[in-house]
Amino acid sequence: MNLVPLFCATALSLSVSADAGNPIITDVFTADPAALVHDGRVYLYTGHDEAEVDKPGYVMNEWLVFSSDDMVDWKAEGSPLSLDDFEWANVHAWAGHAIERDGKFYWYITAWEEARGEFGIGVAVSDSPTGPFKDALGKPLVTSDLTENPMNYEDRRILWDDIDPAAYIDEDGQAYLFWGNTNCYWAKLKDSMVELDGEIHQIELPDFVEAPYIHRKGGLYYLTYSKGFPERTAYATSESLEGPWEYRGVIKQLAGNCNTNHQAVVEFKGRDYFIYHNGGLRTGGSFRRSVCVDYLRYGEDGSILPILPTEEGVVSADEPLER
Repeated sequence: MNLVPLFCATALSLSVSADAGNPIITDVFTADPAALVHDGRVYLYTGHDEAEVDKPGYVMNEWLVFSSDDMVDWKAEGSPLSLDDFEWANVHAWAGHAIERDGKFYWYITAWEEARGEFGIGVAVSDSPTGPFKDALGKPLVTSDLTENPMNYEDRRILWDDIDPAAYIDEDGQAYLFWGNTNCYWAKLKDSMVELDGEIHQIELPDFVEAPYIHRKGGLYYLTYSKGFPERTAYATSESLEGPWEYRGVIKQLAGNCNTNHQAVVEFKGRDYFIYHNGGLRTGGSFRRSVCVDYLRYGEDGSILPILPTEEGVVSADEPLER
């Protein structure tokens, strides 16, 4: 992401179009998706792009939640979390990721902290996947003084490599947090889910930019991420979350009129889905993005087959797939 001045914008309606196809949300601009499955529903967590038409810049003040029981019809659950919920955060409600543990839901977010002059990763907690969420710490969980090689844009005094968190809980119950811009970081989380446990590590990945995301399939761990700029989606695999990671290539090309790619992967009712954003709405673009969903498929060797974005999207998870 490029940090540029903010502009005021009027929030759009949070209703959801009943029409199937991509983008899946058409009445509000959504970006940076994350998803989890809970009690037979998929919960989609997104950022909210509010930039005005023809005024470049990321204007993001809150996060949104949607839910679905079939991956086609999405219910708007409102905005259970915003910058106002973090006393330390000033602007830039950027990418986040939600995860459930022991009946509580933890939402890791990116925001700008004016006091430090940098981006930080915060965490909010709720008893429900739709909130309300509250700041679990009263301060960022991750700041640049914890990481070895912070990206420092001295001309604008920006520290912003601590963005785009993604959490994962392994089969043995150990939780991990991945994040980064230019540098890809990971660390273990304590059982509380609001404290790092031990040292912070780095992963060397070709042209890593941002948006790390972890999922597992068939005994392999998959780390998808945004590569280069404008961004493509690439991935690596490993037999352990702690590596080593083997780079496997690009799976999704440029998102048309949108400079960024940011993905989530979810398995629901026996099908694998790739969730991403583009600038596909009529007045969309790099700062007015929209979430889409297509199928994720694997080769016999465990490779991820190229993601081919479609206008049609997916069919109801309760309907049979055409063969």
